[in-house]
Amino acid sequence: MDHIGYTPFSIGSPEIQLGDRPFASAILLKSFKINSNSKRKSRLISAIRLGIIGPAAFGKEMQVGIHEATGNTIPQGWQNQIKNDAVVNYEVIYQKEIAAISNYFTLQYEASANVGTLNTNVSGSLVAMAGIFNNPFLNERKRKFQLYIFSKPQVNLIGYDATLQGGLLNQKSPYTISSSNIERFVGQHNFGVVVQTKTLYFEYTTTDSTKEFSTGKAASWGGIKIGFTF
Repeated sequence: MDHIGYTPFSIGSPEIQLGDRPFASAILLKSFKINSNSKRKSRLISAIRLGIIGPAAFGKEMQVGIHEATGNTIPQGWQNQIKNDAVVNYEVIYQKEIAAISNYFTLQYEASANVGTLNTNVSGSLVAMAGIFNNPFLNERKRKFQLYIFSKPQVNLIGYDATLQGGLLNQKSPYTISSSNIERFVGQHNFGVVVQTKTLYFEYTTTDSTKEFSTGKAASWGGIKIGFTF
């Protein structure tokens, strides 16, 4: 399950922050399939994400709770967030290894495409991983413990982004960014740390991004992923 949330830079005001991004959150279930080719050192991943964007994703409750617990500014503008709408998204990712040192370092390129009601885009990136991990392009005995870092510079071509433009079906959001103001080419850099055992997956990631719309600014944020195997 994925939970994402976005806010404008100024969160302490109840007023709509014109010229900045709207408040938005989404909660998603993801099902995926991986086809690997160890001879060509490539992988093809397909995934479908189903969920909802809007107040039903509990973005306000989560952020307010965290800020209350940590003593930070309480966000006041969630009443202006993107309204409820269905999320159905399909994603396909192609990965190809360029160089590797066994299970300690790998460099690969990645191309991906998303189509759906949350976002529609294509992207290209380079991914470097270093540490102790199971090289996804090698058909070897798998380690039970993994600890590694990764770096992923990426360029995105944006078609649609519901966290900025609102849902495709529900057009009643109080504030959105118009299509003419969307930046179609957006650069990103993702850096992360992953710890994985037989039953636990933990990832912490930081992201730096160029501006996503004409009146916006370059931004940075962080996030965590936690997964369990039963």
